[in-house]
Amino acid sequence: MPRPLPPPSTPPVPLADLLARTDLGLRQLAGPREGVPIHWVHTSEMADPVPYLLGGELLLTAGVHLAEAVASKDGDALDGYLDGYAARTVAAGAAALGFGIAPVHRTVPRALVDACDRYGLALVEVPEETPFTAVESAVWQAVTEARHRELTRIGAAQRALSAAAARPEPAAAVLRALARHVHGWAALLAPDGTPHGSAGPRPSAACRAAAVRLAGVVTAGGPASAADTLPGTHLTGYALTGPAGAGPADRERAAAARPEDTGGGLALVVATEPGDPPAHTIAGVAAVLLSLITGPSAAAGPAATAHSAALVHLLVGARPAEVAALLGHPRWTVVHAAPRRDTPAAPATLATALATPLVAPAATSDGLRALVPGDREVTALPGWTLGVSAPVPVADLPAADRHAAAALCRALARRTGLVRHHAAGPHGLGALVDPADAREHARARLAPLADSPHLRTTLRNWLSLHGSWDRTAVAVGLHRNTVRQRIARIAHLLDTDLDDPDVRMELWFALRTLEDAPGETQE
Repeated sequence: MPRPLPPPSTPPVPLADLLARTDLGLRQLAGPREGVPIHWVHTSEMADPVPYLLGGELLLTAGVHLAEAVASKDGDALDGYLDGYAARTVAAGAAALGFGIAPVHRTVPRALVDACDRYGLALVEVPEETPFTAVESAVWQAVTEARHRELTRIGAAQRALSAAAARPEPAAAVLRALARHVHGWAALLAPDGTPHGSAGPRPSAACRAAAVRLAGVVTAGGPASAADTLPGTHLTGYALTGPAGAGPADRERAAAARPEDTGGGLALVVATEPGDPPAHTIAGVAAVLLSLITGPSAAAGPAATAHSAALVHLLVGARPAEVAALLGHPRWTVVHAAPRRDTPAAPATLATALATPLVAPAATSDGLRALVPGDREVTALPGWTLGVSAPVPVADLPAADRHAAAALCRALARRTGLVRHHAAGPHGLGALVDPADAREHARARLAPLADSPHLRTTLRNWLSLHGSWDRTAVAVGLHRNTVRQRIARIAHLLDTDLDDPDVRMELWFALRTLEDAPGETQE
């Protein structure tokens, strides 16, 4: 049985809210009566709906697929069929099953009611006068309203946090605003659990002990954030980062110098109710603000001064290689990030997740890009799709930026959370060819595409995705038919057969050679 995917990021609609609508006339016949969240609706008359479900659906059916089993008049065969149908629906992650009365069945089969009770699947009778489209419309209307409430809440919280950060005692004010807007408890804790401020209802001793453990985890140089779950409570801890590139040792020294003034050795721990995604978003914004409020100059002055000096040198015309020593890290990783539907595309949110303040909008997409010290591993982040370059010296950051952007395109096309660009090794096939000869050949081979960067972009993505029309369409943001037309145009311009693996390999090496060549125009 295929494992169901996680439910979609849309806010859930309680099944009870749909049952309460008198205009729909729905009636629950089996399964749990409370705590059934509906994320979306799918109608299917397939005997096996598993391949078409992602999880969290209200699956609607009129029972057309039961006709053959009912016509056989074999009660045991019908019972077995319905038992298997309910089992498969539950295994696929559906939240509830809606059975429509008429035109096929006058009542919901008793065997289906019993099967849904056995497997804990909520079963709802949809009356004859209620079309499935009315149920779908009701769900989408409720989802839209819930999403609007979430966004309104997040926007109000962001404004309140920003206002709090401008008050005379900003850290305490931000903690109070945070606790109020997440409806929970928020605290600033040192690595050993020493409190440096808190707000909100005092939690239980078990919750406080778990908060101390989280603070120790996120301030020990591990993940920038971590979570724990207790009965009725969800805990999230955030490391409050110091200046750009500050590592664990830097943060510990800063905290030892002035723990009350530096975020280097502090953690923000937030306790909220489980299943509250907006609270996580609001806490992420607060973590960035508290990093700025509590972590600056006194303890981390030399590092901050060095980064400011590097920026000044660049602004007055220095080359990146000339300021590399001032940045404190010889190698850097470029990350391109695209937020998923439940994640605001805010630099502050990504900065918190990656533990780096070096975040800005990407130049060629709607996403964000960030710089992370090369000795720090970048791992998949909930709510984000990432393309990650190999660690490179400062002088090679422009190429790393292109590599990270290409990796993000592949990650989006593959629907995976993270794709890394791996630099070619010194002993690959490319090392057997003189670089100048390779560039000359590549320029000649791709000359017909020199004035068509969009065609080169399409070709590169198409080759990297093994000729997949659908995944290439996702990667370059085009319809699959447009991708087909472009590839046909490329084949005509290059006068070659793109179905030939030798041709594909040659073109791939040519594209890679020009991509990494200094001074070459990139698409």
